[in-house]
Amino acid sequence: MIVKHLSEILGTAAHARGEGWESRRILLAGDGLGYSLHDTLVKEGAELTLEYKNHVETNYCIAGEGEVEEVSTGRIWPLSEGSVYVLDAHERHVLRALKGDLRLVCLFTPALTGREVHDAGGSYAVQG
Repeated sequence: MIVKHLSEILGTAAHARGEGWESRRILLAGDGLGYSLHDTLVKEGAELTLEYKNHVETNYCIAGEGEVEEVSTGRIWPLSEGSVYVLDAHERHVLRALKGDLRLVCLFTPALTGREVHDAGGSYAVQG
């Protein structure tokens, strides 16, 4: 059984930060589950362009209001508490936090190791 608390993650190497966002990486590849679990905050007013070429990401919004735009089509979906979106085809997308900080529970498969950083295209390389 694995039991962790967010407070154990804060301020550690598993607490990643960038301009307008932070990811508290609660479960990682080292936990041996095949997926990783993250508590992510996107600061109000932030706009992130991302494309996970090597991972499928599922996002469940638990706070804030925002939107996700699929770059290839220009289609925009509103996000609020209770919304879920899945990047199952590795879509390039723009995530915007519009009202309050957007708080997302995120699952990545394959699991992140915790050492990843976004490349210039907004993607993560697969870590070995």
